Order: sequence, then structure tokens, then C-alpha cells
Amino acid sequence: DSCGDRSKLSKELYLFNWPDYIAQEALDRFQQECGVKVIVDTYDSNETLLAKLQAGATGYDVIVPSDYMVSIMIKEGMLAELDKSHLPNLKHIDPAHLGLYFDPENKYTVPYMWGTSGFMYDTAAIPRELKSWKDVFEPAPDVQGKISMLKDEREVIGAALKYLGFSMNTTNPDELQKAKEVLLRQKPYVKAYTSDTNRDLLVAGEVVLAHIWTGDAIRARDAKPSLKYVIPEEGCTIWQDNLAIPKTARNKYTAEVFINFLMRPDIAAINANTIKFGSPNRTAIQQRLIDPALLNDPGIYPPEELKRKMEWLIDVGEAIELYDRIWTELGVEQ
Repeated sequence: DSCGDRSKLSKELYLFNWPDYIAQEALDRFQQECGVKVIVDTYDSNETLLAKLQAGATGYDVIVPSDYMVSIMIKEGMLAELDKSHLPNLKHIDPAHLGLYFDPENKYTVPYMWGTSGFMYDTAAIPRELKSWKDVFEPAPDVQGKISMLKDEREVIGAALKYLGFSMNTTNPDELQKAKEVLLRQKPYVKAYTSDTNRDLLVAGEVVLAHIWTGDAIRARDAKPSLKYVIPEEGCTIWQDNLAIPKTARNKYTAEVFINFLMRPDIAAINANTIKFGSPNRTAIQQRLIDPALLNDPGIYPPEELKRKMEWLIDVGEAIELYDRIWTELGVEQ
């Protein structure tokens, strides 16, 4: 039974998630099948999620931190250990997405979605081919003032570092100083720093180039076919968002049943087909439950040679203070 021991389920479950990052149909199915209403609250960056939990928010049962944030949360003792006996659907997950650096035994997390952070541009407005971070950080006159960047400290500084040929995880102050100069030079040409409205800005034509996550890019392209997603030739971030349970969760058993439900191949496929990010669910892929157009899209499931140029963001330890300082100097509205 997908609902485990029904007598132990809570009536409600609180999910703290990225905006627009789960199919309503998946939530409805969980309520229909298991009788649990999922209440969703959202955050726009890993740093916001961390700050909210550090400030003592205790109402959340399931959270969706990215790779490097999982490391930080484990180090801070914020995550509950998962009871694997409640997660039989883990067998459907591609082993390539398990045992990653941030949670090598998957003691605290299971994979939810993965993707890349490249850029997207409107081929109708920009008649030439863009393929480098140079196009983002040294924008041509027809692009100036029509750029959006993610509202995400590690992603934005990381992109500038990649453009300069440095690692996105550098702790070298000189390299970070150079990245800061690049970002300050670019800033007058940036219309918005946003992680949740970039899709709408592209579709409306208010921006013609956007720093964007995979699934959002693909959904924007569905609405406006002239949009093209690019994994820059210098490489970019590869990331994985994960399902986890805060230590403060009140409904841990229900949270595990819900996480297991999301790993059921038919439900994983509903999510993948709706939000268009990469799915780690091997069974859903093998059984062709996921739309073949998505599976064959190199922007979502990039070929190996492109994957080799990508970097995982990792916890930079104390050096995060240098990143925070750059972000503050850049003056992005919180």
C-alpha cells in the first residue's frame, strides 16, 4: 500500500518547497489515496530556507534543499535520519543520483529533481548564436538592460567565476574579487535578479536573455518557441534538489510516506511531465512514463561530454563570508 500504515498518518502535511516545483496533480493524488492534505509554503533560495529554519520555523515536515545546502544542514544537525523501511520506492531511483558527495549514504535525503543552470535567449530578438557566459557578462547593445539573473548568490557568483575560467567553488579571495568586478560591471545591464519570474519576463519579451534553471527554461519555451536554452561552453552548475525531513518535523512518519509516494514511478512521471526538470526516477524513464520529447531534450538530459564540464556547488565553509559580502555589495534586493 502506497500509504503505509494509515492509522499513523497525520491529516495534514507541511511541505516547504521552491515555487511551482510540484505538480498539483501529485498533491491531489496523495490526498485522494492517503487522505492527507499537503499544505505548501515556498522559498526562493537555499539561503532563505536555511535562514527560516535557523530562525526557529518548526512547522515544516518536508523540505527540498539542493546538494550543497544538504551538507550545511547535516553539519548543523538540522535533518532527521530517514527510516529506509518506509521508503521501498527508493529502488526506482537511478543509482547515479544516489551516494552523492553531500549525503554519501542517503541517510538524510533522497533525490527529487536535478538540472543545470545555464541561460536562455530569444532567437527572434537576437539573430546570432549565443553559447558562452561572455554573452551574459559582456552583453551586446541589443541585450543590455534586457537580462535577468537568478536571485541566487552561489549561482550568480558561480556563473561569473565560470566565465573567468575559475571553479564555482573557489575560496581564493583574488578570484572572488575578479568575479565581483565582473558582476558590478554587468549590473547596469541587468533588468532583474529573480529566480521565480524569469520565465514570465522571457515570455513577455521584457528580457531577451535570462540566467535560468532547466525546467523553467523548458516551460518558457513551451509558451514561446523562439526561446533557446544554452548550457554555456565554459560549463555551468549541475545540481540536485532533494527531499528531506527537518529534525523539528511533527509528522515524520507521514513525511516518509509522502516522500515514498513521490518516488512511485507514475507520480514521479506526473511531476517530471509537469515541471519539466530532470527526473532521477530510472523506472519512470525506462517505462517511458515520462514524455519522450523531454527525455530526448539535451537541455534537460545533457549528453556526457557536456556533463563533464559541469560543476556541483559545494559548501565552501568559512569562505561563504566572502560570497555573502559580494552579494551584499551587488545590492540584490532580498
